[in-house]
Amino acid sequence: MPEQTLIVLKPDAVERNLIGEILSRFEKSNFTIVKLQKLNYSKEMAESFYSVHKEKPFFGELVSYILSGSVVVAVLEGENVIEKVREINGATDPEKATKGSIRGDFGVSITKNTVHASDSPQSFEKEVKVVFS
Repeated sequence: MPEQTLIVLKPDAVERNLIGEILSRFEKSNFTIVKLQKLNYSKEMAESFYSVHKEKPFFGELVSYILSGSVVVAVLEGENVIEKVREINGATDPEKATKGSIRGDFGVSITKNTVHASDSPQSFEKEVKVVFS
């Protein structure tokens, strides 16, 4: 079975009408969109989704931001999809992300960095259950 990953187009991407532009970058990289949904996180979902950061000082800011608007969540499938999608997204900090990456082109700040992607098969399993429950 091909590898899968989860992406989340964050509130800043949705507000700025970047959904089609961002999804097309993944499709042009030969990844298949297996599931796609627009939703709003509940506080419980957000805290569960970001639980790996619970002890970090920026946890509250992450949760508040993801609750600030609608998001688009998608499961992408393809060969080596986790690693390649993270490359397409670029560095977490848009200031350090290469031009041509999603965050390099569209990221606003380290919090409003436009897109999230699972960083491992384990993260994917946990995160996909939160957003597609």
